[in-house]
Formats: sequence, C-alpha cells, structure tokens
Amino acid sequence: MEQSFGGPLGIVIAGLGLGAFYAALIWVNTLLGLFLTPLFIMPLAWVQDALAARKAAQKQG
Repeated sequence: MEQSFGGPLGIVIAGLGLGAFYAALIWVNTLLGLFLTPLFIMPLAWVQDALAARKAAQKQG
C-alpha cells in the first residue's frame, strides 16, 4: 500500500524540511565566510606591507 503525505500535513512537513535546509545553508555559508575570509585577507596584507616597505626603502635610499 502506497502512503503519501499529501494535504495539510504534507505542506507542514515540506515547510519544516525546507526551513531546516535553508537554516543549515545560511549557517554553513556564515561559517565559510568567517573562516575562509582571513585566509585571503592575511596574505594580501603581507603583500601590501612588503610593497610599502620596498617603496619606503626606495624613497630613503
């Protein structure tokens, strides 16, 4: 015998499932942004510091 969750109960179950899916998606994207952003910003800051130090050394010497 085939069972399906049609009608109001199916709408509630689908809504809860989609809500959990989107909550998890937002959570994962927030964590990725929180942990991956420094991996790109820190090396760029090091490069900018090195370029600034080279430019300052050229002005002095």
